[in-house]
Amino acid sequence: MTGTVVSAGSGAGDRTSSGGASGTDRGTGGGSGNSTGSLARTAAAAMFACGWGGNQFTPLLLMYRRTGGYSVLSVDAFLGAYVVGLIPGLLLAGPLSDRYGRRRVMAVGTAASAVASAVLAFGADGALPIYAGRLLTGVAVGIAMSVGSSWVKELSAGAEDPTLGARRASLWLTAGFGLGAGVAGVLAQWGPWPMVLPYLVHIALTLPALARLPRVPETRGAPAGARRGLLADLRVPVHGRRRFRLLVLPMAPWVFGAAGLAYAVMPQLVDDRLGSWGLLYATALTVLYLGTGVAVQPLAKRLDRAAAGPNPGVVAMTVLLAGAALCAVDSGLRSPWLALVAAAVLGAGYGVAVVTGLLQVQRIASADDLAGLTGVYYALAYAGFLLPTVLALVSARVPYPVLLTVVTLIAAGCLAVVATGARGRRAEARAPVTTGG
Repeated sequence: MTGTVVSAGSGAGDRTSSGGASGTDRGTGGGSGNSTGSLARTAAAAMFACGWGGNQFTPLLLMYRRTGGYSVLSVDAFLGAYVVGLIPGLLLAGPLSDRYGRRRVMAVGTAASAVASAVLAFGADGALPIYAGRLLTGVAVGIAMSVGSSWVKELSAGAEDPTLGARRASLWLTAGFGLGAGVAGVLAQWGPWPMVLPYLVHIALTLPALARLPRVPETRGAPAGARRGLLADLRVPVHGRRRFRLLVLPMAPWVFGAAGLAYAVMPQLVDDRLGSWGLLYATALTVLYLGTGVAVQPLAKRLDRAAAGPNPGVVAMTVLLAGAALCAVDSGLRSPWLALVAAAVLGAGYGVAVVTGLLQVQRIASADDLAGLTGVYYALAYAGFLLPTVLALVSARVPYPVLLTVVTLIAAGCLAVVATGARGRRAEARAPVTTGG
């Protein structure tokens, strides 16, 4: 990394050339042809299936409370089990795929997603199988996020748009999250076997995606002599640490912390106003949040590529702050309509934040760092999904209006940090800089 001259703030050129592209595009044919685009979409389809499996459970939380008899704390703990599986999946899968290849690890994750749904479908009568299924689901989504995002990015190499890989991975994963929740909620509301059928649909969707993965070329897999230690794979490169600390770290937990507010906390706060429509309402909140996130992701691309104008990280945190404030207000009013508005606002912040974070990570990382650092980013992002469990634990002593006001103040602090980092990046962009490691 010594003596590499880059133009800070110049889009893809922000990344140093450290590590080169050795092995990164093996078999991809340059990444720009129709066949390569099809291969990238095949890998993205596996991400879609894992995302579907990861979020199909969320609108069913009310069903497990009402039909299964589980407490609010128990269903929030089911979400926590998902995160417990997700974090090691995120942190370990990327480095493993650097050693043994993206395709092999992604195939394991996609298969694990189908197995998790089988466990949930046939173990709905006990808490232990639900915990086990959610834990395994978390592992699968962790693999999809860290390995799948890196694989799709590498398969998209050579495209005229340098943001294509990040946007393609984010869109397919978010679409899986949204459609999985939507279909599962509708089936649970009106279909037969509500605790079984949603999971069987996911298995039927996942198996064809798994069967197509062997057609996708490998893009990584370091020779044994070139392998680094695990901690080295997860370490932020020296030249990118300030950017990571100021622009990525304070924003990342809000990516899924906002999701926890939108479709785990708010449905339970307004549940007594919904009557028999609670399950469908929770589904609508989830789909609205993720659908808005998909819709605004092209805006993240335009903000990122604009030479002037607001920093996308600042935009994301400003919108997320507004969404958190709406949740704090509605925790006192308990209006289902205001909760819908809050979900849409939080979803808009999520859509900009998740793409912006991925683009920042891809600029920081070299080819050898990409999967590991992507896993670190998503681990930080999903740590925010523990927020509903933390709030449920504390709510026995502190009312939700106070708790959500504190959450809003924390979001304001994170916005201040991101704004400071954005000012620093704009100052660096005035002239070429030399990075070294």
